[in-house]
Amino acid sequence: MAHAYLKPVQTGAAKSSLTPCILDDDPAQLEMLAELVSSMGYEPVLTSNPAEALKLVQYGRCRLVLADVHMPGMDGYQFLDQALHCDPGLHVIIMTGEYTLDSALEAVRRGATDFLPKPIDRARLKRTLDDVAALYDQRRRVRELEEQLLKDLEFHGIVGKSPVMLEVFDFARKVARHYTNVLLIGATGTGKELVARAIHQISPVSQQKLAVCNCSALVDTLLESQLFGHLRGSFTGATDTRPGLFEFANNGTVFLDEVGETSLPMQAKLLRVIQNREIQRVGSPEVRQINVRLIAATNRDLRAEVLAGRFREDLYYRLCSIQIRLPSLTERLEDIPLLVQFFLKKYNDAYGKTISGLTRRAQAVLLQHAWPGNVRELENVISSACITTGGDFIDLADLPEGLQHRGPRNADGDDWRPLSLEEMRKAHIHRILDMCQGNRLRAAQVLGIGRTSLYRYLKDGSEEKLKATKFGQATVSAPIVLS
Repeated sequence: MAHAYLKPVQTGAAKSSLTPCILDDDPAQLEMLAELVSSMGYEPVLTSNPAEALKLVQYGRCRLVLADVHMPGMDGYQFLDQALHCDPGLHVIIMTGEYTLDSALEAVRRGATDFLPKPIDRARLKRTLDDVAALYDQRRRVRELEEQLLKDLEFHGIVGKSPVMLEVFDFARKVARHYTNVLLIGATGTGKELVARAIHQISPVSQQKLAVCNCSALVDTLLESQLFGHLRGSFTGATDTRPGLFEFANNGTVFLDEVGETSLPMQAKLLRVIQNREIQRVGSPEVRQINVRLIAATNRDLRAEVLAGRFREDLYYRLCSIQIRLPSLTERLEDIPLLVQFFLKKYNDAYGKTISGLTRRAQAVLLQHAWPGNVRELENVISSACITTGGDFIDLADLPEGLQHRGPRNADGDDWRPLSLEEMRKAHIHRILDMCQGNRLRAAQVLGIGRTSLYRYLKDGSEEKLKATKFGQATVSAPIVLS
């Protein structure tokens, strides 16, 4: 008959972090092992039912199981497989009265921590239990240190310890002291809005308002009304007079996200705000003076946009006098464990869970992923994994399907092959030409070479490929740029 109960004993700090579960269908063996383990300072949970032991593992009641090989319904090997599937971080010690070297090796290959012959050798069992207890106690202390480190390395809601992020934090602190315009550049999901909010929070105008506007989300007419305000009746639907964000945040900060998406007429109006510190509401002839700090952000290469005629050169130079570049997640892989811990804490609180971390294989997958969505993508992965996991650790099965079946990160795709420097140069030139839509002058400027040099590089058969690209006869694949 299945039974489960606790043996109360006095334990030390390391031993108290480990609750062994003893699984044996022989009541006499169960009692003997319980007394043996209790005498070593542990509080064992006893059961003769493998299904009950699996529930204890699933609910996190125990992190170590001593399981007999021969049990009715489910032998020790089957239990080992199912238990490790529930909790890949579980430690399982297999016990048997028929010990052979081959069976011991088979158990270890399948994930067992140890394989002990019966009768159990007290010294060996104690050493194994103490080693596992010390390991869990060490992990607990490491988590405590990591939590303290997380607090020390958090910069106004942004987490990072990599050199590139520490440089961003340091430069942001310096810029925030001065009332000036700032341009934040970086790929989608790198945290540009968080940096903008941090700059405002530590600036001299932190007590004033911060207004945020996503320029890519509104058409020109609505964007103009949003930024500058409007008079009643100035357009259809304008039922009352409203101030814009610049007036709302007067003496504070306005953050314009995706400023590279604005039209040329809107850029002219923004230039006037920066140069003259004045605005006009839609439908009003009155000019109003304002005093705001402007923080703009973009995921585009504004210099290339200027060369293509899609962004005003005078506005670009007004914005880029102070420029902060946010690195992609692939440039700061050493921050992933810290970010994972930060998001685990956030979503443990949000979902009422107590997830301790990730299994080693899940961590390996995260470090191998290319992260095109950067930190935002990582946060979404951890958020969804916190919802789906039922254990103390996020495993591979809890990650999105696209991550579960993805191999190691490969920047050039599955058809990667070794290339000579000459071939790499040609491939890069073609990609820049494709990005510039065949405009050789712009491509030469982006590459930092003269137009004559570009023509020389294109002589060896590149002309045909260029024409094909330009007229749509062939497609040259451009890489995903993470910057």
